Amino acid sequence: MNDLQLINCPTLLTQAKTFQINGTLYRYLYSEGSIKHTQYLFRPLPAQRKTADLRLNRDKVLCRVYEVPGLYRQHHAIVTDTVIQQSLF
Repeated sequence: MNDLQLINCPTLLTQAKTFQINGTLYRYLYSEGSIKHTQYLFRPLPAQRKTADLRLNRDKVLCRVYEVPGLYRQHHAIVTDTVIQQSLF
């Protein structure tokens, strides 16, 4: 994960991408609020230490959110009868 890219515009946030915020992997859910005071909601991927959703404003998104290019559209789980396998790679 050495090729992290800092997000330089909040319009680049999509639900298919994986983002790193303060060392934890998140996926983007949605944005809400007015144009001047937009809040961006992120949810940690399964098997991460943090479990709570994260709500950031525009300035914090531009300073703290890094895109992880190698984990595009790969945050899903496979469920079978006896185990749940998390897929990150």
